[in-house]
Amino acid sequence: MTRVHLAPPLASRVDTGSEAFVKNRSDMLEQLDEIEQLLDEANGGGGPKAMDRLRSRGKMPIRERIFNVLDPDTPFLEISALAAYKSDYALGGGMVVGVGIIAGTECVIMGNDPTVLAGALTPYAGKLWMRALEIARDNRIPYINFVESAGGDLRVQAGDGDSKRRRVEILHFAETGRFFYEMIELSKLHIPTVCITFGSSTAGGAYQPGLSDYNIVVKEKSKIFLAGPPLVKMATGEESDAETLGGAQMHAEVSGTGDYFAEDEMDAIRMCREVVSHLNWRKPGPGPTFTPDEPTHDPEELLGLVSRDLRRPVDVRDVIARVTDGSRFEEFKARYGTTMICGWSTIHGYPVGILGNNGVIYPDSAQKATHFIQLCNQVDIPLVFLQNITGYMVGKDFERDGMIKKGSQMINAVANSTVPHLTVIIGSSYGAGTYGMSGRAFGNRFTFLWPTAKIAVMGPKQIAGVMSQVRRAQAARKGIEFDEEEDAAIVAMVESIQEKGSLALRATGAISDDGIIDPRDTRTVLGMCLSVVRNREIEGAEGYGVFRL
Repeated sequence: MTRVHLAPPLASRVDTGSEAFVKNRSDMLEQLDEIEQLLDEANGGGGPKAMDRLRSRGKMPIRERIFNVLDPDTPFLEISALAAYKSDYALGGGMVVGVGIIAGTECVIMGNDPTVLAGALTPYAGKLWMRALEIARDNRIPYINFVESAGGDLRVQAGDGDSKRRRVEILHFAETGRFFYEMIELSKLHIPTVCITFGSSTAGGAYQPGLSDYNIVVKEKSKIFLAGPPLVKMATGEESDAETLGGAQMHAEVSGTGDYFAEDEMDAIRMCREVVSHLNWRKPGPGPTFTPDEPTHDPEELLGLVSRDLRRPVDVRDVIARVTDGSRFEEFKARYGTTMICGWSTIHGYPVGILGNNGVIYPDSAQKATHFIQLCNQVDIPLVFLQNITGYMVGKDFERDGMIKKGSQMINAVANSTVPHLTVIIGSSYGAGTYGMSGRAFGNRFTFLWPTAKIAVMGPKQIAGVMSQVRRAQAARKGIEFDEEEDAAIVAMVESIQEKGSLALRATGAISDDGIIDPRDTRTVLGMCLSVVRNREIEGAEGYGVFRL
């Protein structure tokens, strides 16, 4: 039985005809067009020739495999689709990860892209793989891996160039075993793991089927071995063809590694759906408990709210009004700590507590957020953080008012919160503000960015300015003349570098989040995530009551 949330709809005075709104909307559409082109590039994997070669072998590209395993007309929430942006690797990093519905069950799906280096494990694929395992574990949903991998990318072990040395550091062999440990842990936690081996699965790739609960092999396509024929010959002198050494029929009939023998890829996908259907998977958490209805304010207007120049303010209530059911929002402590907006609402029928920034965090707004987080934990309500934060306020008066203490109390509350956290970065995410607003490092379940997001230790101008002051102080201590002209050139250079490094595309390319989303999709993405987190029982806070700080 669903209920109706009694909070009133938010008023919104957004002037969609204003010069600022029109400019913001135009800029946002320009950024979204760039992202759409990049997504098309990522969909192309290793390029047209590699795609044609794959199809000539009777195989489907990874995204087609995923499309066919999903229930008809259900969405696929891809994670970090633009991994490896501005790197030496193919956009996407050679792996696809996301959440989708198979046989009525929400699952994490991880798949090697065989058109990129034969599915070899690049540093970015490694980070995506770990993220897939983390999502399965944190949300307790089945883990499906589509394997076709040549193992580790051996090229990164060679060469003397600085870039190649950096790659080795990203994916050092000693660290790679964690993937397998996490797969074992999933099974230990009674989270099912299902594997389809679509092609060659060599070396480390062989342990993916080896450690899965359920294994599906494909006739004349699957090849699973710790060492392929060339390495076997080098190591032992033994000669063998790939099919005899580790083919699907051998593993289904002799070694027992294959639990299901499929005639072709579509047959394997059918078997995967059958396996998931018998898992008897049940959500411990309730479904939507409130009546879901569309916002009264048009989500299309989200395009014009945030400027590329993040110094221009935006009222986060205008975002909330275009994301929540019926634009309803019950604001908490509306007259206290006014740069922190807190309150209760529902999204697609799921109750949520929302925290959003309307400016820098002052001592009173930190106290307010701490109190609100505790209240949501007491009644098992997930938290949605809408980040647009330059950090905690600095200065003599604020230090005397206990900014460090009260800011630390807020960060402590976030770290100790046991309800699910979902974070959307719509603008700035600077300094410790990103921690207090449940950034990726603080164990939130999902983090998404708007194209306007910028993530850094502080704003580019502030970084450049602080470094200038340090150089000026050093010159004074040494008693040498300070070169103003040279310093101005350094400031401009540092500011430019920091600005580029803070952009949403750079952050998502490094897999520091789960992807950039169209602002108009914010409500849909949050709704999907709220459904996913319900696969794990919400653990409300125990052992203390709410107290005013």
